[in-house]
Amino acid sequence: MVADPVPSSSPSEDVDHLRDRVRLYAQVLLSIDLFAYLSDVVTPLFVYDVKPPEMPLWATVLRWSVTTGVLVTWLYTKLGRPGRTVLLVLESGITLTLSVVYTHIALAAMTGDSALYGPVFAMFGIALLLVIRSALVPSPVRRTVIIGIVAVASLFAITRATRGSMDPAAADGIGFIGSAFVITTAVTSHVIYGLRRTMRRALRLGQYELGRKIGEGGMGVVYEATHVMLRRPTAVKLLPIESVGEQTVLRFEREVRQTSRLEHPNSVAIFDYGRTPDGQFYYAMELLDGLTLQELVKDHGPVNAARAAGILGQAARALAEAHGLGLVHRDLKPANIMLCNRGGVPDMVKVLDFGLVKELDNPEVDDITQANAVVGTPHYLAPEAITKPNEVGPASDVYALGAVGYFLLTGREVFSGSSVIEICSKHLTQAPEPPSKLAGHALDARLEALLLRCLEKEPGDRPGDGRVLADALADLEIPGWSQADASDWWRMRPRTERASLDPAVEKTELAVDVARRT
Repeated sequence: MVADPVPSSSPSEDVDHLRDRVRLYAQVLLSIDLFAYLSDVVTPLFVYDVKPPEMPLWATVLRWSVTTGVLVTWLYTKLGRPGRTVLLVLESGITLTLSVVYTHIALAAMTGDSALYGPVFAMFGIALLLVIRSALVPSPVRRTVIIGIVAVASLFAITRATRGSMDPAAADGIGFIGSAFVITTAVTSHVIYGLRRTMRRALRLGQYELGRKIGEGGMGVVYEATHVMLRRPTAVKLLPIESVGEQTVLRFEREVRQTSRLEHPNSVAIFDYGRTPDGQFYYAMELLDGLTLQELVKDHGPVNAARAAGILGQAARALAEAHGLGLVHRDLKPANIMLCNRGGVPDMVKVLDFGLVKELDNPEVDDITQANAVVGTPHYLAPEAITKPNEVGPASDVYALGAVGYFLLTGREVFSGSSVIEICSKHLTQAPEPPSKLAGHALDARLEALLLRCLEKEPGDRPGDGRVLADALADLEIPGWSQADASDWWRMRPRTERASLDPAVEKTELAVDVARRT
């Protein structure tokens, strides 16, 4: 048997994985320890003829000290970010320290006629410890064997030092059991630890190496990823057929193919798309570090008119390109527009998720996109998207972007209600309140008038498309938010790591079926 090399992956992800496993190891040991304390109290209540052994004070103090140490280790790995070396020292230190403690406590508890059982009980504890470690902590075979031998050897050394000798039959049996567990745990480590390496090699057919999950919804899962050859940070969205259906996958495949034509810097760039060998559709896009407009308003409150106009202007220019290519977004909302500090440009807008895009010059594919179905988010639906979904056009995106601007300035949607039907009814019949009334202070009158014009019920009464709206916003030239202000805001904003929905997701790789790409 040979030692397994460390699996191929980025150092940061290997450390994160090791940190999670050491924390889990400490958590399991802590649970077992606490259960043992509970057993000391509960067992005498039911077993009347069994008297707990008298433990010397030093053994009790040692036991509590180890429990405290395991608890501190768990908290440290949960709240701190120890490096690889520290983690290896922690997990090996816990294992060997507990081996010594188990031996001391077993020898102290088993005296007199029971003295023979002391080393045996110590061996049970050490064997359990080694099995748990091999199952939870990623460890090469060589390291596992060394720790196992040292743990078992400590039993013999402590017994000899405290008692002078061990019964020959017990010594022979303990030696055999100890050797068996060292071999067994080494094989366990070889299988579990080597499995990650084997899977990576088996799957190294793909172009993308997936990391942690950063988003999940009804239409798929988004992962952080890296292009294997280019080492370019990427976001990959997977749509499994079994959960969304073949027709939905066909629709997304067509729509991603269309939106991959977008080149405007304010549209999220799509690098690649295709299918995995097992039929999952995927597309790869640029990985963005920032916050959505939904998060911006939630965390920092409404923005001033000048900043809102700048954000809306960039989004409108992204729409202008799409509209010029005959594409309509159909699902513009604050959660689908991201604000970034990218390439040294603060307040850089990226329009995301063209997943409901409509192709105006290709109506024959409406059987896939279900053109007569109402699609979008109720708070940002244009009236015609509710009553005549097949007539949705660029002006519908203008309406939605006007509603986004309304939300940026007020922190509230244009219309609210207790049900989707009530919200949609207000879009059809009710005039929106002026944003300044909800904001509680005066706003730039020109911006307010433009947003209310975007929210007109009839498409012909709104700016016709993204280009017209972008030009109108550019003409406003509202003071109060400069590039310097944006730079200061991003510099003062604390950088927070985007939360993973599933921190336990293992790094894997995405295989690509090039033959099925269209």
